[in-house]
Amino acid sequence: MDQPSGDHLKGAVEALLFVSDKPVSLEQLRLAVAGSLPDDIKAVLAQLKGDYDNSPRGMSLVEIAGGWQLLSSPAFAEYIREFYKTRHKEKLSRAGLEVLAIIAYKQPVSRTDVEVVRGVNSDGTVAHLLNKGLIKIAGRKEVPGRPYVYGTTAQFLDFFGLRSLEDLPRLEEFASLVEGKASVQEVGTPAPEEAMLPPETELLGEASGQARLMGTDITPEGGGNGPETTSPEN
Repeated sequence: MDQPSGDHLKGAVEALLFVSDKPVSLEQLRLAVAGSLPDDIKAVLAQLKGDYDNSPRGMSLVEIAGGWQLLSSPAFAEYIREFYKTRHKEKLSRAGLEVLAIIAYKQPVSRTDVEVVRGVNSDGTVAHLLNKGLIKIAGRKEVPGRPYVYGTTAQFLDFFGLRSLEDLPRLEEFASLVEGKASVQEVGTPAPEEAMLPPETELLGEASGQARLMGTDITPEGGGNGPETTSPEN
């Protein structure tokens, strides 16, 4: 195969670096661009690095971990932080947020225990949270039938911008918040779908407020519990 021209090779290498979320080695670049030579790849990388370093570009080319990677320029980090504050990484239904809050504060907890708090069937919501990787099976409850018990995952912490479960707001810290909401509902128009939410849901909402500062955001979507499907408890 013919050897690619200088400009074409340069564009090809830049495109490969752009689409990769990990450092790309010189050998990987050579294999991806048929007909290219190692010395030519090295020369192109040096040219690209000079282009990014010597102009006010939003990206920089960095040699890291045995390869090369395009990274955002530190000079524009402030704008990236602002961008991620408003970016919605994931949305959950009201039912999803409610079940997730109960599990977060009461774990390990069975599906039946969740349903006692909510007052409605939670099969489909628990299955959805499992599929999302936000909760996991943490064992079995030592009662007849030995149902599964659930707990939160590392991905749950990542979504809410928490270092550990110890960073969850304390129940007593938000007692006044819950009482204030109840008093407003007594004198105003009732909101049954919100009145059903346990205090833990309100607190998890506070945690999601912290997560927005980290570029992640799980917020209620819609007002109802949404469709529920069945999933095995055992």
